[in-house]
Amino acid sequence: MSAYPAYVIGGLSVVGGVAGFVRRRSVPSLIGGVTVGLLFLYGADAIRKGAPNGLEAACAASALLLVSSLPRVAKGPVPATLTVLALGAGTYYGRAYLALRALH
Repeated sequence: MSAYPAYVIGGLSVVGGVAGFVRRRSVPSLIGGVTVGLLFLYGADAIRKGAPNGLEAACAASALLLVSSLPRVAKGPVPATLTVLALGAGTYYGRAYLALRALH
């Protein structure tokens, strides 16, 4: 199980949220990007350390990103990219969570 996808998506989410605010003064972009990004980064750090709840945090962040980007998927490349990243991360960490749960 790798924490790198969550680190990358978390970092991109934070940067994207700040960029959305700087370019368009979009407070929802700032709050959403930073919140989802920090949740991904928390999950990545917990996964890397072997601490509990890392996979759950990464799955939750993926779900939040998907729910927020899916309605806007046809509006341009940024929402489409966010949707694909959310689906990929959700699949990756969701499968890992289910596999780990099956062992216990």
